[in-house]
Amino acid sequence: MTCWPTQKGGQKRLRRVNVAENGSIVEGRYLYCLVNGNTEMNFGQMGIEGSLVYTVPYDDIGAVIHRCEAKPYRTTDTEKAKEWVLAHQYIVDYTTKTFGTVIPFTFDTIFKGNDETVRDWLKEKHQPLKDLLMRLKDRDEYGVQIFLERSSIEKEMEVDEEIRELKRQVESTSTGTAYLLEKRLEQRINNKKMAIVSGYTETFFNQIKGMVDRIKVSPKNHGVPEEWKDKEVILNLSCLVHKDMVRGLGSFLGEVNSRGRFAVRFSGPWPPYSFVERLESE
Repeated sequence: MTCWPTQKGGQKRLRRVNVAENGSIVEGRYLYCLVNGNTEMNFGQMGIEGSLVYTVPYDDIGAVIHRCEAKPYRTTDTEKAKEWVLAHQYIVDYTTKTFGTVIPFTFDTIFKGNDETVRDWLKEKHQPLKDLLMRLKDRDEYGVQIFLERSSIEKEMEVDEEIRELKRQVESTSTGTAYLLEKRLEQRINNKKMAIVSGYTETFFNQIKGMVDRIKVSPKNHGVPEEWKDKEVILNLSCLVHKDMVRGLGSFLGEVNSRGRFAVRFSGPWPPYSFVERLESE
């Protein structure tokens, strides 16, 4: 996302920019994150492409930025792109260690303008930004994935009486009738599988929900480790967790993982990217 404040109807709004105006060089500021505190700090040349990273404060909050052109970082070099993203993440992590709570921004968030442009935006958005910083205080993002062995699902379906009866009928019936029975059997197997998975999903979701501040559900097929492709993903979550609740959540997930047929992937802490509300106007 690349954006900058502009005037519309007397109000400043964030707008996306794809190229510098008329092909000329337009001044910009790359935004890594927002922090609590009004300290003017110089981090040194540790940003993307060795850029000088520093803070622009307003009142009791500040933006961590570097100077740049008001245009996106674009490259066809995959390794270069990875290098940029890692540099961005390094600054966010470093800032978190320095200031504590931060509002992280995604890679390639750029303001059109100078330090005063950023300061004006902080002034305009001060209260919602401060409120968000307080909601994120002492909290980190964690990823939770719970897997169930497919063989375990199959075993549960094997004891389903309706499935067993339909299988017996298919085996002892003429071809024409067997076709219809096979369709019924297929439907019953699918429904039973969905019921099994949904039951575990709902149970674990409700248990985890009571241990975290906020929770977001991600697609089940996203980020599945290659070694667990033989398992069914039943839950894939991003969780905002207070530091005092992490141990309890980890203990619960460890207990689930020890049950044998389940496998758990618990990752973090991460900056709370998933829980930063959109700050740009539509």
